[in-house]
Amino acid sequence: MAEQALWTPQDLVAATGGRIEGTVAQVLTGITIDSRAAKAGEIFVAIRGERHDGHDFVAAALKAGAGVAMVSRATEEMRAAGPLLVVAGDPLRGLEDIGRAARARSHAQIIGVTGCVGKTSTKEMLRVALSASGETHASAASFNNHWGVPLTLARMPLETAFGVFEIGMNHAGEITPLVGMVKPHVAIVTSIAASHLGHFNSLDEIADAKAEIFTGVVPGGTAVINRDTPYFSRLSTAARATGIGRIVSFGKHADADVRIERAVLHPDCCCITANVMGETLIYKLGLPGEHMAVNSLAVLAAAKLTGADLARAALALATAEPAKGRGVREELATPDGSLLLIDESYNANPASMRAALALLANARPGKNGRRIAVLGDMLELGATGPELHADLAGPVDEAGVDVLYAAGPLMANLWGRIPSAKRGAYGETSAAITEAVLGGLRVGDVVMVKGSLGSRMGPLAEAMRHKFPPVRKES
Repeated sequence: MAEQALWTPQDLVAATGGRIEGTVAQVLTGITIDSRAAKAGEIFVAIRGERHDGHDFVAAALKAGAGVAMVSRATEEMRAAGPLLVVAGDPLRGLEDIGRAARARSHAQIIGVTGCVGKTSTKEMLRVALSASGETHASAASFNNHWGVPLTLARMPLETAFGVFEIGMNHAGEITPLVGMVKPHVAIVTSIAASHLGHFNSLDEIADAKAEIFTGVVPGGTAVINRDTPYFSRLSTAARATGIGRIVSFGKHADADVRIERAVLHPDCCCITANVMGETLIYKLGLPGEHMAVNSLAVLAAAKLTGADLARAALALATAEPAKGRGVREELATPDGSLLLIDESYNANPASMRAALALLANARPGKNGRRIAVLGDMLELGATGPELHADLAGPVDEAGVDVLYAAGPLMANLWGRIPSAKRGAYGETSAAITEAVLGGLRVGDVVMVKGSLGSRMGPLAEAMRHKFPPVRKES
């Protein structure tokens, strides 16, 4: 069976206003901005980044098998390597044009997700739940920014039934152009919390920036908003101001349209009874934590609103798994047995840090094992950073943490609040405490690693896996 084209050369020319140089001989089945990952038949987009210019890697991408490269300038080396799509200006604009063309030709039900905590996990739950009802396309990893959103749109196949797009921001005004491309039928706001405070003066401003997602909702679309947040009224008002006529709330709140009636939280899953707009559902969620249980309500709301099979969506949530660095649980082998790693290393803010500590609290150490927290700085919190780190002392205590390892100048504020009996080691960087962490672990321990991406807690988690290889599960 012949491969189906994602885009034809004629489609690309029509979308971008560019021109083809050379002969496109391959069926164009994908699109990438990473020359190192370019595969046969993919369109390579030569984006100019902060550190690199994709034009420098065009020849390498084409030699690796890319079907065509989108560039703003063509050199003889590029022409010799393979066919080019030459566009005016920045190829990122061309990628946006292709993304808009993908949205314009699509008949899919589109869902946009934003929020300060839980965007990626909610997006992944939506992918799993909606796939039970039809072909579902969703953002890869955390492709939620100025290049991730148009890239995800451009990758959306014509036959997609449900499209799920994560939309993020660091500054006011970032979401508006992105959601203007996505044009969702349903816009979800998971939460409002202290994140990116270095770029905002208040949580009110953060809520207003997240509310930009409502500006792109198509006529007749719906806003799905967390009823438990103190900003529910502010977000609802913003949604109505854009012309959205229907607002669906979710959460633990008694007045929520989609609410938890009962939740049993286990170390590795949740068992939930929920009322979904008048319909009672009992389901298992394959992710642990109350915050995950609450966000699963938004998933079920979106499933119902977009015409998916609600029962199948709820059933599928049992198979949901954490995204990389967002609560992945791994049993690691020690010489005498095993320990449990909870990898939350992808990112952190005060709300997600508290949620991760709650997961650690609910975990069950083995015999003689301990609860160990390995925490790195939460970044982009501005002048409030020191205080917000110090304030974690309460949640650390409530989680029953036996040993704390801390990395980063901001985490020094927490370190100073922790009793000496609970102190493992402190360092200015994650690398500075890695040896102490590895040397201090023992069989039965449960270790949770978390910090902002810039605090580089991910390499520390990888060092744990290197010393203590993951236990292979028997199939």
